[in-house]
Amino acid sequence: MFERLAARLQEAIDRLRGRGRITEEDLKDTLREIRRALIDADVNLEVARTFIEEVRQRALGQKVLESLTPAEIVLATVYEALKEALGGEVRQPTLKERNLWFLVGLQGSGKTTTAAKLALHYRSKGRRPLLVAADTQRPAARAQLRILGEKIGVPVLEVRDGESPESIRRRVEEAARREVRDLILVDTAGRLQIDEPLMEELAQLRAVMNPDEVLLVLDAMTGQEALGVARAFDERIGVTGLILTKLDGDARGGAALSARHVTGKPIYFAGVSEKPEGLEPFYPDRLASRILGMGDVATLAEKVRAAGLEAEAPKAAKEITLEDFLKQMQGLKRLGSFSEILSMLPGANRLGGLQVDDKALKRLEAIVLSMTPEERKDPRILNASRRRRIAKGSGTTVQEINRLIKAFEDTKALMKSLEKRKGRGFMGIRR
Repeated sequence: MFERLAARLQEAIDRLRGRGRITEEDLKDTLREIRRALIDADVNLEVARTFIEEVRQRALGQKVLESLTPAEIVLATVYEALKEALGGEVRQPTLKERNLWFLVGLQGSGKTTTAAKLALHYRSKGRRPLLVAADTQRPAARAQLRILGEKIGVPVLEVRDGESPESIRRRVEEAARREVRDLILVDTAGRLQIDEPLMEELAQLRAVMNPDEVLLVLDAMTGQEALGVARAFDERIGVTGLILTKLDGDARGGAALSARHVTGKPIYFAGVSEKPEGLEPFYPDRLASRILGMGDVATLAEKVRAAGLEAEAPKAAKEITLEDFLKQMQGLKRLGSFSEILSMLPGANRLGGLQVDDKALKRLEAIVLSMTPEERKDPRILNASRRRRIAKGSGTTVQEINRLIKAFEDTKALMKSLEKRKGRGFMGIRR
């Protein structure tokens, strides 16, 4: 989502690299470029002004004009300001012995799928969630939540058309008591736009059920419109926290940078994919680091552990086979898209706009899967007839197979060369 903003911010800061001391005018120009980048990214104007003033005060406090490394100090200063704008420290909802949470928001924000993701997230932590389908405005909402609940193994209580808030509360309490549920997630009604009937309905339901948390689900791709939505829900219903969805999309990211400042409410979670597992705690420091091209090794390490990928003893170059290549690809797929993984590596954004085609990688996997175990162990036996068979079985071409085998052999040759140089010093002289 933040590729364009990240590129603009880094470009502004990079102009200071390689210089000695800079002038006040240089700093002013840099901050002007950062401000333009924020506004172009759909960041709220008030938020952009406050952010730039914060960076300016911090930079002057660090005596950046007297420093011999002004770019590094400005980068650190922008990082700290970004982290604060996004919420500072990571925040999560407070869990009690029994919990009742409302999910509110407009239609299309991802509210229903987020309810299911929250249920799965907390079930993995030992909670016993109950989903309540209370969105009676959208005909498919209750059916959608019921299907999602079945998929993740969480029961769903469906609200009836025209059911009173008192009846909803009574049935929810009975179901929670009967099934021993300690986290009730209520998917409330939404509209295509904010209107008085929606707010009145939510206000009545809140007054009767008295939820512990009211979580506003915001679509990060709606830009500044999301801020008006956030204000309206907070003023009328009382929001306790935010959940940003579709952070894996191609929006400019302004809503994510503005929502917390405008509402004063913490961002608890971020939706990072359509999968039931695609919900993560929101880490302001990690997102700020990724925006500035500093990587996000902490999240990558968590993904590796969650995927159950354990480090194996490295093999000698002569022992590497296409079977090993296949296992590595299948393991990495569990971490997410290759583009996402690349974005978490420090400095990856400076690789000249390198793009990873996940579809092309799937085609390579299909080629290897179409080989016999013997062919994977020794590609030298792949004659013309075998290559035609593999191409037909994988839906690819012989030329693609030839390129894969050549790349594999070139990689092995490079590894052998590095092994020979191991233990040698400068210019290959053995120590």
